[in-house]
Amino acid sequence: MSLDFISPEAIQEVAQQYGYWAIFLGILLENLGLPIPGETVTLAGGFLAGNDQLNYWLVLGVAAAGAIVGGHCGYWIGRYGGWAMLLKVGRLFRMSEEQLEKLRSQFSENAGKAVLFGRFIALLRIFASPLAGIAEMPYWKFMGYNVAGACAWASVMVSLAFFAGQVVPLEKLIGLASQFTIVALLIVIAWIVVPLWLESRKAKQEAVAVVDQQPASDGE
Repeated sequence: MSLDFISPEAIQEVAQQYGYWAIFLGILLENLGLPIPGETVTLAGGFLAGNDQLNYWLVLGVAAAGAIVGGHCGYWIGRYGGWAMLLKVGRLFRMSEEQLEKLRSQFSENAGKAVLFGRFIALLRIFASPLAGIAEMPYWKFMGYNVAGACAWASVMVSLAFFAGQVVPLEKLIGLASQFTIVALLIVIAWIVVPLWLESRKAKQEAVAVVDQQPASDGE
């Protein structure tokens, strides 16, 4: 997730000035839920590596490490305090504990995929690890998916910026990456919301049908 009020030029300057630490802390803090443009900083790192200002393998390593450590911290935050916070948020949106419990169960069934592929999706990159903790996903299983997802994400982002950055401006790269993550997020939302809406609609139709049949049953 990137911040619109931070320009690509400013992010590139930060990456140039603080180097590998900026990349590591940027993605780590983003995984903790802070509005830090970690993905953009990582793209800037790969871009600078493509221009021989940073080392490709070190950029890749610190990006993966930041994602792994951030995901690890997010998991334990979700495990020990996430459910209580989720209940409070749910009340703001008038969602009952039963509804949230159902959503937690549904997430639990797909927690591994969410942690593995969520790195490439806006917002899910931030919330997948805490949600895995809330769903009480076994820690050893979480860490396997967390490490694999972090390494895959870092490899794609850094390599994309490293190679494409030699012919494409950094600003355009950031814009394309942001568009992809937003589209992916909308697809995930539709995948979750549409079945819930259809289920709710079906339940209402069944309730109406029962009410309509009630007078005929009484007449008998």
